[in-house]
Amino acid sequence: MDKEALILVSGGIDSMACVHFMKCLGYSIRGIFINYGQASYEEEFRAVGKIQSHFNIEVDLVTISSGRKLGPGELIGRNALLISSALFSGNIKKGLVVIGVHAGTPYYDCSEAFIERMKNVVEEYSNGLVTLSAPFLDWDKGKVYKYFTNEALPLGITYSCESGTLPPCGTCASCLDRSKLEC
Repeated sequence: MDKEALILVSGGIDSMACVHFMKCLGYSIRGIFINYGQASYEEEFRAVGKIQSHFNIEVDLVTISSGRKLGPGELIGRNALLISSALFSGNIKKGLVVIGVHAGTPYYDCSEAFIERMKNVVEEYSNGLVTLSAPFLDWDKGKVYKYFTNEALPLGITYSCESGTLPPCGTCASCLDRSKLEC
């Protein structure tokens, strides 16, 4: 198959929906999970394993250590780090690096301007053989969730809590997003 997609998977609704969406478009899928010291690493990694099994895909683990454990809230530069790490460590020679960002967030690294700039960087580094794709960039979280449920994807295998707790904290931005959707 000449349509290869390396998908940044985090274990959440958006990345699982991306895997499904890209598979439906006929792409050969491989995932990459980045451990960058996030508090939610263990639970995210468990969820990624379940997503990997559900779709029968290969998922690479990349660990980046800053010596800090990062908690909930906005992490400036996070998506740039994830995209760059996928390009650097993802062993992709031709195809797409895919990220599940969506509209409706206040974060710069989820904006159209950011994605366009990073797309240019990815293409320049790869001589145009690899590009960046954000298929849900124009969708809000509700539309992503509707796609997820309409496709009967198993919500119970995903994890979305920036604090990394079990049960989820219920107060971080990811938990609040999810609680609005599940009502």
